[in-house]
Amino acid sequence: MAIDNTTTKVITGKARLSYAHIFEASSIDGGEEKFSTSILIPKSDKATLQKIKAAVDVLKQQAMDKNNGKLPAKFKTPLRDGDEERPDDEAYADHYFFNASSKNKPGIAKPVGKDGQGKTKFQEITDTTEVYSGCYAKVSVNFYQFDVKGNRGVAAGLNNIVKIQDGDPLGGGRASIGEEFSGEDFDTDDIGDDDDFLN
Repeated sequence: MAIDNTTTKVITGKARLSYAHIFEASSIDGGEEKFSTSILIPKSDKATLQKIKAAVDVLKQQAMDKNNGKLPAKFKTPLRDGDEERPDDEAYADHYFFNASSKNKPGIAKPVGKDGQGKTKFQEITDTTEVYSGCYAKVSVNFYQFDVKGNRGVAAGLNNIVKIQDGDPLGGGRASIGEEFSGEDFDTDDIGDDDDFLN
């Protein structure tokens, strides 16, 4: 049975990005280089979680149809419980999460108002510091079946990302100059009279 991509495509509600490698492809554990991010879904976002469950259920049924009505052994599903798997990580508390990746760079943009027909207009984001681990976005993903070297299950393909809000950087984001050097002594002879101070 062919996979119906319209059935397995999901656009999340407000989610948080973690381990975001979305501007440049990178290799994880020596694997193929891909663009990827972990997507944190609040447990309170029942609508997004239901859409993910529905997409995964379609793919599980397709796997069963090809396996005499039974789910293949150790069939993996993408959604994981942050409270169980990352109990010491504050960002994952009260969230489910899953990883999404793609060989192709995702579209990355932000909403910038409405057009004459009332449709949202978007502006592409090219500044690599603007979308980062810790910011909030809506993400378009496509769930699909995989069967690689005996590993079977459902994975998520990364399509497009629309940033909607800043957040505290995750994974040791860079401190500002003011924060990093506030306790350092500098020779006053080295300090100019420029009023454009950096915080």
